[in-house]
Amino acid sequence: MLAFGVLTICAHAQSTVARPRILGIDHVSFYTTQPDGAKGVYGGTLGLASAEPVESGGLVRYMVGRQWVGYSSAPDPKATDRMDHVAFTTNDIAPAKLADSAASRRMIHTGFLVHSRDAEDHFYRDLLGFRLYWHGGMQPGETDWVAMQVPDGTDWLEYMLNQTGNPDLRLMGVLNHISLGVVDMKKEQTILESHGWKPHDGEKAQMGKDGKWQLNVFDPDLTRIELMEFKPVERPCCNQQLFLGWSLPTLHLIEFSRHA
Repeated sequence: MLAFGVLTICAHAQSTVARPRILGIDHVSFYTTQPDGAKGVYGGTLGLASAEPVESGGLVRYMVGRQWVGYSSAPDPKATDRMDHVAFTTNDIAPAKLADSAASRRMIHTGFLVHSRDAEDHFYRDLLGFRLYWHGGMQPGETDWVAMQVPDGTDWLEYMLNQTGNPDLRLMGVLNHISLGVVDMKKEQTILESHGWKPHDGEKAQMGKDGKWQLNVFDPDLTRIELMEFKPVERPCCNQQLFLGWSLPTLHLIEFSRHA
């Protein structure tokens, strides 16, 4: 069983609290109204092994190497926000079950809707030591996404900016997402197709603004699962802060409620 620790940091205590090393993403949890449909996406299309839940109220976990994606029942089926929380690694954990047919064995980032970049930067950058990895936008000169890398590893979280009003379920599912790293998108698409998936509008390989091949699939609650190549094959737009190396850190665990 995993032991979950919650780190609470107050601004006035910043100088006296020594934060643990934050090495990467441990897991991301979502709510679902259709657990059988989620099983079809993760266990079927993506070929990920399932595991028993370890969190109160959890229904199932889907293993991405040693990381995992968890699901619990949506407390309010009418709510448009299906993301529950994100947890980062800090203490040793046991190796997890791997599936030979898995589309990916590494979750490289997670993203969520952010209303105030300054507030998020104060928490993640100033208090926890995250660092800017990359930023970009749909149009030149705009910043719609900000990637903040964990202080002691290679994974990152992504601020999804510039949204007004109350996004509907589909848009919120695009914003609040996870990203699974792959080496070769063509090979990964072949694996997906062997599981019965077919490319169609909204779910097909495309080049991202960061110069990396990407492919999105969606669970029944419209949460986006992005497959992304580890390294860019084209010059990224906007800036050149992309981390071009890749390594798998020793996994440790700490959990934070989503700070948005």
